[in-house]
Parts: sequence; structure tokens; C-alpha cells
Amino acid sequence: TRLLDIIDLFNKYGYKVTIHITQDSQDAAQVVRECAQGQDLLVCSGGDGTLNEVVSGLMSMDRDCRPPVGYIPSGSTNDYASSLALPKKLLSAAQTAVAGKPFPVDVGQFGAEKYFVYVAAFGAFTEVSYSTPQETKNLLGHQAYMLEAVKRIPTLKSYAMRFEWEGKELEEEFILGLVTNTISIGGFKGLVGLDVALDDGEFEVLLIRRPRTPRDIASIASYLVQKEGENDCVYQFRAKNLHICSQEPVDWSLDGEYGGSHKEILIENRNRAVTLLTEAPPVPVV
Repeated sequence: TRLLDIIDLFNKYGYKVTIHITQDSQDAAQVVRECAQGQDLLVCSGGDGTLNEVVSGLMSMDRDCRPPVGYIPSGSTNDYASSLALPKKLLSAAQTAVAGKPFPVDVGQFGAEKYFVYVAAFGAFTEVSYSTPQETKNLLGHQAYMLEAVKRIPTLKSYAMRFEWEGKELEEEFILGLVTNTISIGGFKGLVGLDVALDDGEFEVLLIRRPRTPRDIASIASYLVQKEGENDCVYQFRAKNLHICSQEPVDWSLDGEYGGSHKEILIENRNRAVTLLTEAPPVPVV
């Protein structure tokens, strides 16, 4: 509804604007691959899934050919926009897109051809989070919402998986896994619980193993509701790359969209691979 005002803003800054309205899934990625090279600025408006497609299209290009990206968040959750501290008002976000400061950010490579901007996840909690309207989460608040999720713990499906990174190994049955580069996941901040920098070349990883006793359920609930640190059921660590194997196919979510089902996957951090425009470089969040 503010499109003409946004175009007018870009014109005032001397830009000749070409507009494309996406037609279906992966259309944005294809348009970027075909048209982005040689452009001075690439701007996308939508949710995290739209930004994912744009970044995925850029990652197929040579690094030196990738134009800077302005992001006007207009989705339902906008997790990554929160990490970037982008304005919520469309015109203010457009102003940042056209005149903001360049900030190179890390991009996650998922297997040979897929990418994610801020989270690769598996497990039932990811479905709960993304399937619940943001208004409902705002109404319930973090603790009430997570208490509702805790009720599902005893019945959640677990996956026998092995994680390998930088000479380390962890093998367990997990009910939830998050490989992240963000301060907000599913509309909640601080879930990962580690200091977060979007350009440090490392992921923040959170894994929750299958509960075996009522005490385990209490430990998981304590972490989710009170955001307490690592315990016997919750593993947190940083990694540049992860090699993951499972005994059965595991469904993954990439930036809130379906990322396929895999028994083995390599996740790699592409350090400072894409430049986004922000009002100021985001400060690492504790």
C-alpha cells in the first residue's frame, strides 16, 4: 500500500527503479540470479522467506558481483529484521534500504545448493512457533507460550543424530535442533542464549535431547520458560561448520520454510557473504 511512496523515495535518491512482484515459490531467487548483477542496489520486501530467496539467488553469483541488499520487512514474524534492528514502519525501512550503512553478514549454506539467513531447524517446537500467529504469542508472552509447548514434550518425536564439528562429536536422540545466526527465532528473543554477532563466522547451536525421566522434562521446561543456561538436556555451542548424520530422514526448516528431509547434511558458515543495509551495524546482543 506504500509502494508509490517508496518508489518516490528511491527516485529522489537518483535511482531508476525496476519492480518485480513474485509469482510463486523461488521466483525471487530466479529473478535475482538473472537480473541482480550490475545493479547498484537490490531491495526486497516481504518476510524472512522472501529474504531467504533473495540471498539464495545472490549466493549463486560471484561474491564481487553481489549488490548490497535493502530489506523492507513486511512478513508475519520478521525475525531477521529484529536482529538487524530495522524499522517496523515501511517508509522508515525504505529510507534505511536506500541510505543505510553497509553491513556484511554471514550466510549459512545447507548442503550443496540451499542457504539460510538466520536459522536451520528441526523438531516439533519449530512447527509450534511458526504455526502460531504472532498476535497470540504477544498475548501469551514468552513464559505462557513456552509452558504450552512444554506440555508436548513427553509425546514429541526424537531423532537419533550425530553432530560433528571442529574435532568434536555429540551423539544423542534429539527433539529439537537450532543452527542459528539471529537474536530472534519464531518471534522470541534470547532463545539461543549465547552472545550473538551476525558477522563472526560462527553459528550458535542449540540442541535439546529426548527426556528420559520427569526430571529431564523439568530441566527442559526450566530452560524454555526461564531461559536458564545449559543443563543435562540442553546443549549449546558455537561452530563454523557442522556435519550431521541421522538414522532416519529428518525434516528441516530453513528461515521458517521447508528445507527438505535429510539423513546426512553439511552446514557451513559463509562469513560476511552478503551485504545488508542497516541504520548502524548491529551490536552483539548478550
